[in-house]
Amino acid sequence: MSERATQRAGGLEWLDSLGPQKIRPGLSRTRALLAALGNPERSFRSALVAGTNGKGSTAAAAAAVLRAAGVRAGLYTSPHLVAVTERIRVDEVDVSPPVLDDALRLVEALAGPGDLSPTYFEALTVAAFEIFRRSRVRVAIVEVGIGGLLDATNVLEPEVSVVTNIGADHLETLGPAIADVARQKAGIFRPGRLALSGAAGEGRAVLREETLRIGARLVEVPPTSRFRDVSPLPGRHQEANLALAAALATAFAPVDDDTLRRGVAATRWPGRLQRISRNGCCDLILDGAHNPDGASALAAWLDEEGISGRVDLLFGALSDKDLAGIFRPLAARSRRIVLASPDSPRAAPAEELARRLGRSDLPAASSAAEGLACLADASDVPVLVAGSLYLVGDVLKLLRTESSG
Repeated sequence: MSERATQRAGGLEWLDSLGPQKIRPGLSRTRALLAALGNPERSFRSALVAGTNGKGSTAAAAAAVLRAAGVRAGLYTSPHLVAVTERIRVDEVDVSPPVLDDALRLVEALAGPGDLSPTYFEALTVAAFEIFRRSRVRVAIVEVGIGGLLDATNVLEPEVSVVTNIGADHLETLGPAIADVARQKAGIFRPGRLALSGAAGEGRAVLREETLRIGARLVEVPPTSRFRDVSPLPGRHQEANLALAAALATAFAPVDDDTLRRGVAATRWPGRLQRISRNGCCDLILDGAHNPDGASALAAWLDEEGISGRVDLLFGALSDKDLAGIFRPLAARSRRIVLASPDSPRAAPAEELARRLGRSDLPAASSAAEGLACLADASDVPVLVAGSLYLVGDVLKLLRTESSG
């Protein structure tokens, strides 16, 4: 698309033209664009939330608690499931397409071609901070994209930094070892400022070392079951995320127990153990579970719920993931399995999935819709959709289309 055609098309079309799959670690482009905008990121207080799993749940819950406390809060997360507007919320409301389009047009006008040309994520990050400024957000809870140190969100000077946990994901960018991943995530810590962590094992040890080197104030937050009766986020693994969310929100505002509980109860974070009932069809259970730790947490939930062996699995994943490590615990708890390819350039085609998993016996579908159709002949057990948030998004888009048709 030519530059002139892109300008006519609008900010959202320009964003799409950047290609969401490009990753170029570094802060220079984001900093330059923010400076050209007059540094909107300095207009609000902020927190950064990193981690292999649970960072989105933690960020969403913390923002909901701040809203319950009367604090005008912004939330920036990734990726989106259905629409890009999901990534930016102000007071728990998704940004509208016209507002996002207008902010992106401004970013586009400043970027131009060449060295300042941003990636998809960088452009969206700059637009989010501009929207937060325009919306007079007091506190922004910002989820890190990948890693921490060189992620575009790390242009912020957060008052609080959070690392939920550290696992083996994105090793090609952050690794090769867990210790390397931990150092990248510790890159969001700031001297003299609060750092919250729920990490365990080798990752925790490295975070402690990095905290001492940087001079941050590390507080290790244990999981809590105190919100189990009000949380809309199923799974025992959420107890660690909600404990961090409560500590994070409390660092920005005086929050009593009633406010904490109201905020947690109001948390909206779809696609994570989300159960959907359908008339005349099997229920759906949607969960990204896009790495081995996430798949293990999902498997533990299936065991706790007593439905292991009583779900059918629609599985799809990105080709650069640990496919066997994700698939194994879920396959062991599934009655029937269909492989499907998520709608992403990085997706492993279903036939490739079958080959790499050594499961040529499994049906291979070219899309989520085709995969669900393969499992439509039975409604006695739920269909578990897992392996990639892109696959979850495909199913949610399909359901939205069906409901509006």
